[in-house]
Amino acid sequence: MYGTLSKRDLALELQSQIPILRPSIHSRRANLTVKFQDLYGFTVEGNVDDVNVLNEVREKVREQGRVWWALEASKGANWYLQPEISNGIALKSSLKISALANAITLKRLIRKGIPPVLRPKVWFSLSGAAKKKSTVPESYYNDLIKAVEGKVTAATRQIDHDLPRTFPGHPWLDTPEGHAALRRVLVGYSFRDSDVGYCQGLNYVAALLLLVMKTEEDAFWMLAVLLENVLVNDCYTTNLSGCHVEQRVFKDLLTKNCPGIAAHLEALEFDVSLVATEWFLCLFSKSLPSETTLRVWDILFYEGAKVLFHVALAIFKMKEDELLLTHHVGDVINVLQRTTHELFDPDDLLTVAFDKIGSMTTTTLSKQRKKQEPAVMAELDQRLRRLNSLKMEDK
Repeated sequence: MYGTLSKRDLALELQSQIPILRPSIHSRRANLTVKFQDLYGFTVEGNVDDVNVLNEVREKVREQGRVWWALEASKGANWYLQPEISNGIALKSSLKISALANAITLKRLIRKGIPPVLRPKVWFSLSGAAKKKSTVPESYYNDLIKAVEGKVTAATRQIDHDLPRTFPGHPWLDTPEGHAALRRVLVGYSFRDSDVGYCQGLNYVAALLLLVMKTEEDAFWMLAVLLENVLVNDCYTTNLSGCHVEQRVFKDLLTKNCPGIAAHLEALEFDVSLVATEWFLCLFSKSLPSETTLRVWDILFYEGAKVLFHVALAIFKMKEDELLLTHHVGDVINVLQRTTHELFDPDDLLTVAFDKIGSMTTTTLSKQRKKQEPAVMAELDQRLRRLNSLKMEDK
């Protein structure tokens, strides 16, 4: 997908040969801003300290890769796909214990990061994408793309408008080949699920999936399982009702976990949705460095959407002292944007996300969503009636 296959495979398969980033001697002396490409082809801009952090991160990737390879050697290539405990009623006790041990090991490993070379296979299996793909004919994706070729809808027009604005300057995504692949995935899905169609934000998500997965078709199925199983319903429908609910839930969680920040932001009349809407719609792909984003996605595809709340809260928590000194809405936005763009070490973020933020379960989040839904739907209904009233006045 990214560049030629040989370039992409070379970048991913030869993990042990990830280059060490070395800024010029002039940059080191003057601590000037330097630019370099990350593993997925994105241009990163930072200072020499950032380069050093990225080098440390890449060394951790190598170490983590050795752990995964050792497990594959001792337990088998697909050890993480052994029966889950919930499905193991008929399993012998020894197998249940083995499955439990694997589940504990897997959760810990995933939170430390899946090696890029294994990421496509692990994501595709654990997310449910492989199972979803297996329920339809093998030619489903190719047949879908052929069937929708040349068709024009509101969704396809918006997709065509957004293609050149999706990670501009990327060496593969911002090329005719990259645009064509991204368009096929997005248009194909817009016809698969007409309720979603296309929503801005999905272009960034699908683009990053294309860079990670082995094939365009696999990227399509990852997008499908993400929207249909991993995330909550209606996040990307026309009225974005699901996204509005998530924002209300997040605001409540911020008040609970960071009461000082929440009170200060309320005094400034700062609405957290000003920044968090993009975080949730783009799954941090526009905000965090790519390698940090993908570490978040490692957990997202295994543990579910709760990780988005953990990470969003962690970003605020990490900059609590600085945020409490802000006096204007613009200052808050600047602090948060700078913070996200400079989070080159995923462990810094994820340590706070899971060690400093209170635990939350999928069940608890579901209850909080149901609590917020009536208010969101009433607000959206009122907004629609007001819009229709304005249209009637214009006639």
